[in-house]
Amino acid sequence: MVVRDPISVPDAEGTPRRVTRRFPLFTRDTARPEGGGRAARGDAPAPARQWPMLAVLSLVGLGLLLTAFDAFRIGTMLIGVALLGGAVLRWLLPGVGMLAVRSRFTDIATYGVLGLAIVLLAMMVQPNPWLEIPFLKDTLHFTVSS
Repeated sequence: MVVRDPISVPDAEGTPRRVTRRFPLFTRDTARPEGGGRAARGDAPAPARQWPMLAVLSLVGLGLLLTAFDAFRIGTMLIGVALLGGAVLRWLLPGVGMLAVRSRFTDIATYGVLGLAIVLLAMMVQPNPWLEIPFLKDTLHFTVSS
């Protein structure tokens, strides 16, 4: 089978035919996500080009370290705040490097929802929760007692 160009698709006999509305038989490259360009100039060192991702990962690492040293609530809240910060960076900056995974909207929604959920759950953790949401408590009692 000979493929003459990326859009050639072999028919039943194996001869390539030109089909313009189909995807290429072999994918050679993927498109970079919107905003996935470098956060700094190309001649800058790697950490400077990827500072948004390093900032989020550093905060998550610090949160995990605090959690390991028995400051569970503060550490977990720091992880959620790091994700919320990633959502804000993705929203405000035109280029965020490797922090861009999908489209801008999808990244902001994903980082934002996960970050908010982690922060809320960290505030509701027992003992002595900082935040009490009554319908969640009722839902828990209903599911456990049934």
